[in-house]
Amino acid sequence: MDEQPLLRHDADGVATLTLNRPNRRNALSEGLIAALTATLDAIATDRSVRAVIIAANGPVFSSGHDLKEMTARRADADRGRAYYTDILGRCAGMMMRIVNLPQPVIAAVEGVATAAGCQLVASCDLAVAGAKAQFSTPGVHIGLFCSTPMVALSRNVSRKHAMEMLLLGEMVDAENAARMGLINRAVAAGDALAEAGRMAAIIASKAPSVLKIGKRAFYDQLERPLADAYVEASRVMVENMLARDAEEGIAAFIEKRPPVWS
Repeated sequence: MDEQPLLRHDADGVATLTLNRPNRRNALSEGLIAALTATLDAIATDRSVRAVIIAANGPVFSSGHDLKEMTARRADADRGRAYYTDILGRCAGMMMRIVNLPQPVIAAVEGVATAAGCQLVASCDLAVAGAKAQFSTPGVHIGLFCSTPMVALSRNVSRKHAMEMLLLGEMVDAENAARMGLINRAVAAGDALAEAGRMAAIIASKAPSVLKIGKRAFYDQLERPLADAYVEASRVMVENMLARDAEEGIAAFIEKRPPVWS
């Protein structure tokens, strides 16, 4: 088992989660996946947390799944089939927790994010990367198509860009990752965490109930046909308009004073 594979620091309504396996390139081991899952579950019901940042210690953000850990299970009677099914399901569940988390999640990337590490970045609501950061889905180089990272990747970038990354397996620098839509912005090397913190502070100043409503509605409408999306978005807007924080926010705007969120 990893020793503290994940660190958590809370300040001013922002929880910063730091991947802490630098000697193993922050690979998503069983222990790290379990730690992320448990921590995200705890944050989901923690009303003091209004935004989350995912960062990493060391020169690599995350190299993806721990291939040594996975390869060891080829010695199982079924050549690892049951284990691979289980660990990939647990990893997908962890990624979906990020999407389903009431609070917005920001990836702060320095260094390399590959395979499931790139998937982790794509699963976050926002992402900032230092100028030296690089991203790739390199499974094709070792006979393993990045099918699970593909799910998050293809929901962030265009089909052509997603297929280019998946088929070529080449590294994409931070500037091009921003152009493609994989990240929001590239900043000076070493400044990703500071910029993510700035964004998180802005988010933390907003009404948490509204952010929860908006985030859920955003992902929900993406999966619907256009007409259905408008029906659902309109329903959400009606409920939002009737919420106490919306009433307070609109009154504060009219009265030219800071809002006091409930």
